[in-house]
Amino acid sequence: MSDNRSNNLVVPEARNAMDRFKMEAAAEVGVNLKEGYNGDITARQAGSVGGQMVKKMIEAYENSMK
Repeated sequence: MSDNRSNNLVVPEARNAMDRFKMEAAAEVGVNLKEGYNGDITARQAGSVGGQMVKKMIEAYENSMK
């Protein structure tokens, strides 16, 4: 059975922090996101934002191990 909960957070209260994190990552890679729907951005732009988010999460994890 397929589970379509990919946008659901384990901690729903973290939604605002995740949205701020996404906007910050988008600004760092030069993608202009707006509040709400962003279906008009290209797949390349969306991938850049996601990739930047992953990069920052890995850096934060590595820094926490020091």
